[in-house]
Amino acid sequence: MDSCVIPLRHGGLSLVQTTDFFYPLVEDPYMMGRIACANVLSDLYAMGITECDNMLMLLSVSQRMSDKVRRGDRGPKRGQTVLNPWLSSGLGVPGQFIMCHSTRVPLMKALEPKRSCRFPNPALCSLLSRRPDSAVPGDVLVLTKPLGTQVAVNAHQWMDIPEKWNKIKLVVSKEDVKLAYQEAMYNMAMLNRTAAGLMHTFNAHAATDITGFGILGHAQNLAQQQRCDVAFVIHNLPIIAKMAAISKACGSMFGLVQGSSAETSGGLLVCLPREQAARFCAEIKSPKYGEGHQAWIIGIVEKGNRSARIIDKPRIIEVTPRGAGAGGQEGTPTTTPSPEALA
Repeated sequence: MDSCVIPLRHGGLSLVQTTDFFYPLVEDPYMMGRIACANVLSDLYAMGITECDNMLMLLSVSQRMSDKVRRGDRGPKRGQTVLNPWLSSGLGVPGQFIMCHSTRVPLMKALEPKRSCRFPNPALCSLLSRRPDSAVPGDVLVLTKPLGTQVAVNAHQWMDIPEKWNKIKLVVSKEDVKLAYQEAMYNMAMLNRTAAGLMHTFNAHAATDITGFGILGHAQNLAQQQRCDVAFVIHNLPIIAKMAAISKACGSMFGLVQGSSAETSGGLLVCLPREQAARFCAEIKSPKYGEGHQAWIIGIVEKGNRSARIIDKPRIIEVTPRGAGAGGQEGTPTTTPSPEALA
């Protein structure tokens, strides 16, 4: 699972906790703080948990943070403050925990009683009766953020390094890179909380967040946790525009289309019943959740050996950066394929 779940002694409560650590990857330390928060909270959101009671961080933060941008459900609690002689702007060690009833952790289907009875502790049995492990053949895979953040961040840094920029200048312009970088920052700083809530509404069977192992690595990890003999097959890859071309120009450095390129604060990969997937994708784009939420149907769940793969020639969905204006690029699909199109 994406978070540690610890049954407590009192009242059927459980402690759900996670931690994360990574180095600065954007120039703005304030944005780096937002990205760090969004990244670590996604471990909770992947389990269908939408509220966090506490978060502790080690980083340099802006003193101009307004109430509007404090979107982590709760204000910061008191911790320990020390003077540090080393520059640590944007360097985060966040962790958070929530206290909740075991029936709320997480949202997935119950295990069969004969399986849960293997655990002698009643609280543990109750807790583990719901896990992100219930994908079945016929389910549909949905992704809630585009891929390509690592490529965008690296390409933006390369604009000031001639020997590296020369590798990609024939496939992308500096304006394209600037737009992709802004789009990557926007997506990395966006919480997956809305998607987590909709997982309950549309009866999600399993989910994980996409970060350092890339889309394929996380899909494989999730597939291995399923109770049924299933395989995840990815047909479509929504990617920030031009980032697939940069990845190809760099050879094996990123492996974006192969699914191995790391993401930071990526979207949720959600297994949904076939009849619910399109509705999930439409609902998450509703204005009532604010601007910027997206989702794409990217694959299917079929009978298999708890593995995941990307087909030989996946469909690349070029996601146009917001600053580039409306509409997709010529010759690239801009609509989410239906589950039937993947069958």
